[in-house]
Amino acid sequence: MTIPSRVRLTSLLLTLLFSFSVAQQPPQSAAPALPADIPATAERYSMLLMGTLAGQQAVWTASDGTLHIFFQFNDRGRGPKTTSVLKLGANGIPVSESVTGNDYLKSPVDENYSLESGTARWKNTAEQGEKKIAAPAFYLALNGGPSEIALLAHAALQDGGKIALLPEGEARVQRKTELDVEASGHKKHVTLYAIAGLDFSPTYFWAEAADKANDKFFGTADEWGSIIPEGWEASIPALLAAQSKIKDSRSADLAAKLAHHEPNGILFENANLFDAETGKIIRNQDVFVYRARITTVGPSEAGSPRVDPQLDVPLVIDATGKTLLPGLWDMHAHVGDNDGLLNLAAGVTTVRDLANDTDSLLARRQRIADGKEIGTHIVLAGIIDSPDAYHGPTKVLVSTEAEARAAVDNYKRLGYVQIKIYSSVKPDLVPVIIDEAHKNGLRVSGHIPANMIASQCVEEGYDEIQHINFLVLNFFPEIKNTNTIARLTKPGEVTAGLDLTSPQVQSFIKLLQDHHTKLDLTLTVFEDQYMARPGQISPGFLPVANRLPAQVRRNLLTAGMTPPPGMEDTYKKSFAKMLDFAGLLYRSGLSIEDGTDNMAGFALHRELELDVQAGIPANVVLQDATLNAARIMSMDKDLGSIAPGKLADLVLVDGDPTKNISDIRKTALVVKDGVIYKPSELYSELGVKP
Repeated sequence: MTIPSRVRLTSLLLTLLFSFSVAQQPPQSAAPALPADIPATAERYSMLLMGTLAGQQAVWTASDGTLHIFFQFNDRGRGPKTTSVLKLGANGIPVSESVTGNDYLKSPVDENYSLESGTARWKNTAEQGEKKIAAPAFYLALNGGPSEIALLAHAALQDGGKIALLPEGEARVQRKTELDVEASGHKKHVTLYAIAGLDFSPTYFWAEAADKANDKFFGTADEWGSIIPEGWEASIPALLAAQSKIKDSRSADLAAKLAHHEPNGILFENANLFDAETGKIIRNQDVFVYRARITTVGPSEAGSPRVDPQLDVPLVIDATGKTLLPGLWDMHAHVGDNDGLLNLAAGVTTVRDLANDTDSLLARRQRIADGKEIGTHIVLAGIIDSPDAYHGPTKVLVSTEAEARAAVDNYKRLGYVQIKIYSSVKPDLVPVIIDEAHKNGLRVSGHIPANMIASQCVEEGYDEIQHINFLVLNFFPEIKNTNTIARLTKPGEVTAGLDLTSPQVQSFIKLLQDHHTKLDLTLTVFEDQYMARPGQISPGFLPVANRLPAQVRRNLLTAGMTPPPGMEDTYKKSFAKMLDFAGLLYRSGLSIEDGTDNMAGFALHRELELDVQAGIPANVVLQDATLNAARIMSMDKDLGSIAPGKLADLVLVDGDPTKNISDIRKTALVVKDGVIYKPSELYSELGVKP
């Protein structure tokens, strides 16, 4: 599971994850120790990942008047460790800043900003520039500490609620709600702020009044990760509940505004229809949709399909010269706040969620079903890990056979259809989880746990494997600590030298064939990390980078990894070998899924392009992203192809992606459950340019 370099500041309800305790012992803390030189007078904050202490923030003012922010956390061996030193001007806006340390992927950080005589100058590993400024402007550090967001909000509120951002963009700040929180007999009054301009949707944080002129950073609350003053951790559920009301109201407003219901039906005329059964284009077809279902499909020249004469005139869409496809599937998602709009705008109507907070995900799915949030169909897969310092972002942590079986049974009770085994699961619990899942009729997939290799997991009964790096590591069993960042760094170092014609590779492919193992390769993840360097945008996002909001585009500059000295070319060759391996797996008759574990919508388009680069024909790639995905999840009765009686999940593309797979990026119109979504409207709401 990947996360952006900036700490996610979105919020979801953090309530009871399960009706019982899965793990009988608390998870081992992953938090590194605070450096000894942090002053005793520093304000200290806890960084929690899924409720477990994982890091800290410390904030203090030095004797020279500079503001210092230290921030670190450990996420499965990844995580930043930075120290920011800021000098504030009379208006509270930084006039200088330096940030040193390392970023989330452990690349070095050396960032500097200054404002002198009306000229702002900045330099970091991704950017360098200067700009004359006549009005207040705020430099948003790529690797700044969380508390800096309060400085930004204060600066904007002093200037009517908005302020220009450097290097580019604009932030707009609103106060949303207030709340009294209590911990250990003490009370604080905190205010929720929403800042637009930092992401696809507003970014939220909580502040407490420091004085009449300035609000002080209190914290951020999120079901994945929260930052809160030490001793105030118990206030997180209350913060989340209040924050969720604001966000849910916004989601409902967007759903009312952007979902277009056509009570008289929709008639697509003269479409070039992609037949997912055969992988061929059937030209000049009419498709009639009534309410949530496709009712008739037939040739335009014959005047059919017939529309029920008792119905009023439907909405007619001229699809001449365009391709009508079934809604696309992303088989590896972790659904967040913006994903519904991003996915539907890109033609993705179904996703499989492979790890999330259970209650928040179920609540989101219910809001979507109730029409109170825009989103895709969500197929539920539940994550299980074991407690150690590198466990994944989940509270479902098991140490014994009884706990493992109870976790699987509870997922089944909640309506999940798949179990995902994560990287720290004890090897002796892998067959237990598989056995209990299969007894319950659930699929099993996952990472390859530390001290195991992929062939062992296949033999134990994995139905599929996530991520191509774990397939590569099958041939390097000496790399055992795959629950750490080594699972990302080591494949970059060794894959280039893998001989795909070797007996070991051929034997492994035979094993996958014999067990009918499905493969979720997530190629975009490794393209981002191996083909880009800090300061570069990955090739997959270059076609859309200039369309994205300024700060989203800036964060793309941090996705690449810094190779060990002398291995930059090796990383690139390793990714090329991964593509070769993907092509070999396809030619060997293995089922390739299309999942991203990356930015919603846009990344799936790139995943399909990479499949084609690997040698998979475009029409087969489209089958994999539609009907074959539905079949794998036993949902092809309702989804995956355009046929009478199936759910009306459709995407109209301005081009022919069977000839040029990149035409899949040209979504003209999307239908999900018979409801129309216009990509131009969705993207506009997200701040994405046409």
